[in-house]
Amino acid sequence: MDKLENSRNLVKFIAKSALDKKGGNIVTLDLRKISTMVDYFIIITGTSDKHAKAIADDIGIKLGKEGIRKWHIEGYSYGHWILLDYVDVVVHIFLEEERLYYNIESLWGDALIERIEEENVKS
Repeated sequence: MDKLENSRNLVKFIAKSALDKKGGNIVTLDLRKISTMVDYFIIITGTSDKHAKAIADDIGIKLGKEGIRKWHIEGYSYGHWILLDYVDVVVHIFLEEERLYYNIESLWGDALIERIEEENVKS
């Protein structure tokens, strides 16, 4: 668990979990210099509500095994925009249409944005 107490390591762990479940278009927004409430957003696209839920479930299970519990969850029952709040890291799992509509990346335009690929999250 110690390795995941650092928010950047937590981001990599979550991103790897999302990649394992074939989450798409994964990006992180580094908010440390522009927000006092959260360090990072992770934005992931799922292909269906079941896929989005599977991504959310996998993240929760893997972090639970590391002793990390989410503080809050929203949108799980509908599955079009699931928010997992891990305090310093907030995960947004969208379906494509909702992701385009809400366009969180542009709302936080001052954030450093990193596109996550498999090679970014190798240990």
